[in-house]
Amino acid sequence: MRYPRHPMSAPPRPPVTADQLRPGDPYELSEGQLVECLPTGERGGRGNLVGGSVLDTDPAVESAGVDVGVSPRPDVLRAPDISVGNVGDKPGWASAAPPLAVEYADTGQDEAELQRKIGELLSMGTRFLWVVRLSGARRVEVYEAGAADREPSSPPGPPSGGRALRRPRLRPSRVVYPGELLEAPGVLKNPVPVEALYDREAAHEVTLRNLLQRKGYESLDAVRASGREEGRAEGLRAGLRDLCELLAIELSPEREAALEAMKEADLLALRDRIKRERRWA
Repeated sequence: MRYPRHPMSAPPRPPVTADQLRPGDPYELSEGQLVECLPTGERGGRGNLVGGSVLDTDPAVESAGVDVGVSPRPDVLRAPDISVGNVGDKPGWASAAPPLAVEYADTGQDEAELQRKIGELLSMGTRFLWVVRLSGARRVEVYEAGAADREPSSPPGPPSGGRALRRPRLRPSRVVYPGELLEAPGVLKNPVPVEALYDREAAHEVTLRNLLQRKGYESLDAVRASGREEGRAEGLRAGLRDLCELLAIELSPEREAALEAMKEADLLALRDRIKRERRWA
């Protein structure tokens, strides 16, 4: 979503608070320091769109969003590429971190800043954070609150605010590759194929499955089976009406309603009973 630009002769001087920033400003905020956020490239933009559709349609998900600013305290404002959960239908920054966050990392990714963002989101309450690696071998790094191991690292370069803090590097709890499934228990109902977070065709298949499940069908095959069953049931209803007419059995509104409510097995049983007893029993 694009917001109209408002005049800003210069960014605020640190320390900065989240209420000094507005939707559309090209910054996030870490410990009161501005972090510049540039536009997403083509590959990352495609991934954000299809991955967001996959996660938003999961039957267990009640809310999701893209680039939603999360500010649980004044000195921090982080916007995951995709947020799943805790996304309200109201203006302003979200105050609670999403249970599941997704970040896309492509060529030129600032790894030190990504590490800071992962750590802050996990400390803010995010339970699962998936980093989708688009450059090199496609893969997804899974970070979990309380489970992310740390390893010593050299000091990262300073972000746009000029900090230079020595931080241990977070290690993912696991790395998941194409052909494998991602899970977020308590957040998503369905496992997510890795490819569905960046491949358009794979994402469409998963999105369709999710939408069908939201309507009570487990799969497209279940829809087809239901259609065939309903077609057989409608044929049985038509045959029963003809049989009742031949046998001079009155079809009252109550009986018509009963016919419409019956499934195939009940219709077959009623047909056999009428043929045997020559009456509506």
